[in-house]
Amino acid sequence: MTLPLWFDPELVFINGVWRAPDAGGVLPVEDPSDGGQIAQIARGTSADIDAAVEAAEAALHSDWGRMTATERGRVLTRIGQLVLTRIDDLAMIEARDVGKPLTQARNDAIALARYMEFYGGAADKIMGETIPYLDGYTVYTLREPHGVTGHIVPWNYPMQIIGRSVGAALAMGNACVLKPAEEACLTALAFAALAQEAGLPDGALNVVTGLGEEAGAALAAHKGVRHISFTGSVGVGTLIQTAAARNVVPVTLELGGKSPQVVFDDADLDAALPFLVNAGIQNAGQTCSASSRILVQREVHDTLLARMAERYKTLTVGRAVDDPSVGPLISARQKDIVSGFLAKAQDLTIAAQGRMQDAPRGGHYVLPTLLSGVSPDHPLAQDEIFGPVQVVIPFDDEDDAIRIANGTDFGLVASIWTRDGARQMRMAKRLHAGQVFINNYGAGGGVELPFGGVGKSGHGREKGLEALYGFSTLKTVAAYHGG
Repeated sequence: MTLPLWFDPELVFINGVWRAPDAGGVLPVEDPSDGGQIAQIARGTSADIDAAVEAAEAALHSDWGRMTATERGRVLTRIGQLVLTRIDDLAMIEARDVGKPLTQARNDAIALARYMEFYGGAADKIMGETIPYLDGYTVYTLREPHGVTGHIVPWNYPMQIIGRSVGAALAMGNACVLKPAEEACLTALAFAALAQEAGLPDGALNVVTGLGEEAGAALAAHKGVRHISFTGSVGVGTLIQTAAARNVVPVTLELGGKSPQVVFDDADLDAALPFLVNAGIQNAGQTCSASSRILVQREVHDTLLARMAERYKTLTVGRAVDDPSVGPLISARQKDIVSGFLAKAQDLTIAAQGRMQDAPRGGHYVLPTLLSGVSPDHPLAQDEIFGPVQVVIPFDDEDDAIRIANGTDFGLVASIWTRDGARQMRMAKRLHAGQVFINNYGAGGGVELPFGGVGKSGHGREKGLEALYGFSTLKTVAAYHGG
């Protein structure tokens, strides 16, 4: 099956030019559904990062830097419109590159377009303020871009994270250097081609593919980069923050999660059930905000566990292009990691698993697995698995639920299922999480909703208008003119 590419994946994109990487190397692109090679990407190095940063800096002093906020917004809106014309192609590329079922990949492409529309519309609406001060002074603030921003994007949701990160940075007038994860570069390159077609000035967006320890490390440590956005693991996030600290550069980190859904005995179980399962198995569980812990009040524990188990038995696992419930994991390495976690589940009860559906040999498949009999301190209830595995944990009352829910190092997302309005408010305040959902999970994606974590889930916020504040710096101007 031929990939619908309208760009050369073996080239990097710097200063509006598609060119071979400085060292000339390439890396294979694997289809996680069968393990076969489907393309090659450029193996960019520090020399390519240097060129990309130089191009971004130059763009700030040429056409891109001279553009008004309104004009920037129009460019972003045009990018979004072009994305919509390529929805099916982008979905197929993502399905083959990442192993994401076609419906989920298509939704990611739609979300990318929506981010461009949102930030295109918001570009000229982030304003400063005047501050009452001493007689004879007029004091006001300005929101200004950082300058060159670095964007290190993971493999699990490349289109969505490009949208919320690069889209927001461009809206504020920054010039971007994007380094996608080596496992998932194709839609990042496709985005660059669409941005160029939409009229984004040269150098405003540069894309360098390659290995994390080569191109990624060079970008994180580069003295010309004034802000870094990273989504990924806690370990790599720590390395990036350390590198950025040497240049005293701010960092937005969106890291791991162990997100709970807390189900009380008065919850509407019919409404909750699809959210409880889907939030754990979407993208084969390879989601930072995946709901991997289901906390259930004892009075309804057995009933809900049985209903979740029945739903699990209907889940299909197979090739991404066949649009199953669950596709493959991204790589053999990730499959080994998830399988290692499941090996620790020998003392637990497998309540249910999904079923294989014509999954090719060589693909990186793991059956979605629902586990019960899990104590809150068990490794599967504490550590991020990043696979289609959920654990069900009983609790007694609100205090017990809060103790368990807040009892990990993470704090990205949480959900509360109850009809009791007062309990909803109490629990929302007490949960340690960057986002709390009441009687839903994820709110349909919500590009408008600020997103980020606490604890080892990171810091800073993406999405919504809040992201624009993060991708800008505040300047205070105090003018003395006499009374």
